[in-house]
This record gives sequence, C-alpha cells and structure tokens, in this order.
Amino acid sequence: MSTGSGADSAPAPTALDKTPAGKSSMFSSLKIRNYRLFASGAVVSNTGTWMARITQDWLVLSLTGSSAAVGITTAMQFLPMLLFGLYGGVIADRFAKRKLLFCTQGAMSISGLFLAALTLSGNVQVWHVYLAAFFTGLVTVVDNPTRQSFVSEMVGPDQVRNAVSLNSANFQSARLVGPAVASGLTAAVGPGWAFLANGLSFLAPLTGLLLMRTSELHPTPRKPRGKGQLREGLNYVSKHPELIWPIVLVGFVGTFGFNFPIWLSAFADDIFHGGVGMYGLFNTLMAIGSLVGALLAARRGTSRLRVLAGAAIAFGVLQMVGAFAPELWMFVALIVPMGILGLTVNVTANSSVQMATDPEMRGRVMSLFMMVFTGGTPLGGPLFGWLADAYGVRVSMAVGGLICALAAVGVGLMLARAANLRLKLDLRRGQQHVQFVPREQLATAA
Repeated sequence: MSTGSGADSAPAPTALDKTPAGKSSMFSSLKIRNYRLFASGAVVSNTGTWMARITQDWLVLSLTGSSAAVGITTAMQFLPMLLFGLYGGVIADRFAKRKLLFCTQGAMSISGLFLAALTLSGNVQVWHVYLAAFFTGLVTVVDNPTRQSFVSEMVGPDQVRNAVSLNSANFQSARLVGPAVASGLTAAVGPGWAFLANGLSFLAPLTGLLLMRTSELHPTPRKPRGKGQLREGLNYVSKHPELIWPIVLVGFVGTFGFNFPIWLSAFADDIFHGGVGMYGLFNTLMAIGSLVGALLAARRGTSRLRVLAGAAIAFGVLQMVGAFAPELWMFVALIVPMGILGLTVNVTANSSVQMATDPEMRGRVMSLFMMVFTGGTPLGGPLFGWLADAYGVRVSMAVGGLICALAAVGVGLMLARAANLRLKLDLRRGQQHVQFVPREQLATAA
C-alpha cells in the first residue's frame, strides 16, 4: 500500500486491525472556521433535500399507486452515477473543488425550483419528477466526489475521520427535521412548497463557500488534463485490497440494502395502512438511528475494517427480522438500530477508503466509492420495487437483507485473508470462541 507524502500523508487502516480504537473529541472538526461554514450551509440544504426526497417519493406513489414507480424515480436519480460516476472523480481531481461546488450547488437549486414551479402550478406529471431526478443525478456525479474530497482540504489529514463522521451526522440531523416538515406541508398545503424550500435551501451552502478563507485551505495538487486518468484511478484501487473490499461491500449494501424509500413507503401504505405521516415517522426514526451511528463513528479515532464487516452482517440480519415483524411497534423498534448499523457501514467504509488513499488520487477513488454505493440503486430500486409489487414488501426487504449479510461474510473473509489472518475457533469454556489470528500463530499452536 502506498501513502501520500509530506503533510498530506495519513496512516492507512489495517484490515481487521486488532488494536484498540482511539477516541477523539466528537466535534473537533468544528473548531476549523471553513469547516464550520461548510457544515452550517450543509445542514440547511440537507434539510431541504430531505424535504424534497420524502415529498418526491410520496408524490409519485400518490400519482401512480405503484412501488415500482417509486423505485424508477430513485433509479433515475442514481443512474447517472452508474453511467458517469468515474468521470466525476476525474473532474474533481482536475479543477479547484471550491469553484466546482459553486456550480453544482447552484444547479441543484435550479432543479428544486423547476419541480416546485410545476407542482405549485398544478401541472406536475410523473415524467417531470423522473426528469428532475435524472438532472439532479447528473449534477451529483460531480458534486459527490468533489464534496467528499473537499473535506480533507478544509480540515487537513488529522481531522478527516472526524469530519467525515460529522458530515454524516449533519445529513442525518437534517433527516430528522426534513421528513416531519415535509409531511406537515404536504398534508396542509400540498407538496409544491416542500420542493420550493429545497430549491431555496441551497443559498446557504453557496453563502458558506463564498465566505471561506481560501488561505486556510489545504489544497491538494490538481491533476493536469491528460490521457489515461480514469484507467490510472482504477489501476490504483486494484492494487490495494484495503480499498477494493470496502468498496465492494458498500456496493452490495447500497444496491440491495438501502432501498428504504420503497420499503418504508410500502410498509406505511400497504402493511400498516397509515398515510404520509406514518411514512414521515418511519424516516424520522431511521434518521435518529443514523445520527446515533454517525456520532458514535465521530468518537472513534480509527476506522477498523472488522467493524465494517460486522456492522454489515448485523444490518442484513436486522433487515430480515424487520421484514417479518407482525406488529407496528415491533417494526418501529427495529428501524432505529437498522439506521445505526447502516450508517456505521457507510461512515466506516468512507473514512477507511479516504485515509488509505493518496491525496492526488482521492477524487477518483471517492468517485468510484460513490458510484458503487449509489450507482447500484438504478438496479436495486426497480428490482425491489417489482418484488414488493409482485410478492409483497416483506419478501422484498428480507431478500435485500439476506444478500447484504452474505456479502458481508464474504468480504470479511477476504479482508482477513488480505491481512494474513485466519479464523480461529476455540470451544473451550472461558476462551474467545471465534477470532481472527495471524497465520503464523496458528502454525505455532499446531
């Protein structure tokens, strides 16, 4: 594994690291002025984004009555990431990230205002929602890797793990507010106002970017225009198992496990016969769990890959249990821990990959990460929407959980192999029954 040089270098996590995880101040990144501006603007725009996302899903379900149509909407938003995601990373590595974010955040504002105008005028149709979702997805192709890699430029290498975790906590905090406000607005005056709030919310991050002190940034070297940069990024990842396997795992989780817009809307409508308020409640509970998971990750000083594999296994198992919960209170009780485990997988994989990547390659590597994580949604969304329509949402959610759990077991074994570890079973009383140990230790014991 190669590392960066100079001040930009950072220690990479060891696969299945067995050393105790250190703890850091939960909000240490917020001591940095530029990051405070970034985080303040993000919480406003994230709240608008969640308002629009919840309203969008419910609007499509109301117009069509089909879970598959909700899946198609989700797929349209993430299809550009699947098709063009790697090129977004090349762009992020080639241009100044702060200037790129001005362009992408402004474009997302335009998309929100477009959908608001159609909805408030009473002319919105399902294909309009598909179009807005696809356009947002195109912008996200550049915005995601730029935003992810810009974090290290704001806080420096020592605070990357903490800042990544706080970004997730920021997003999930907005998720607590957004669904509740969106549900209230939709029930009271219709969905158009939620879309309008989303469009206007991007003024906050644009203002934050404008007020940043560029002299306090930690700019990474920009990659000059040239041939083979996309191939260079793929070759780089292929030589580092500590990058490959976390990316593979988040691909499985993103494709098969993160289809909650389909599942939660169908559970609220078909299983428990609630309305948009119940759907908003489910999303709020998921956000509480995700926020807890993000804050717990912010306290960890290291990103241990065995935590990644273990959390992904538990996430899949919990989905299978929740899929067949017979009562509303049982299902509600499982949503929060599902959110905790899902966010633990996401944050641990994200920070592990960032810290193990050379700074000049970070944009391309993070574009691959985001392409794999969100790019599977165009496949998973329609598939699990169809499963929900054809066989019921319980079967759909259980299948997704099973695939996630099996993938996590496989990736955990591959990470252990990459770290030259073997699984040791010890059934004696008082001993740790299952653990990973170095191969040499097993040979000595034999």
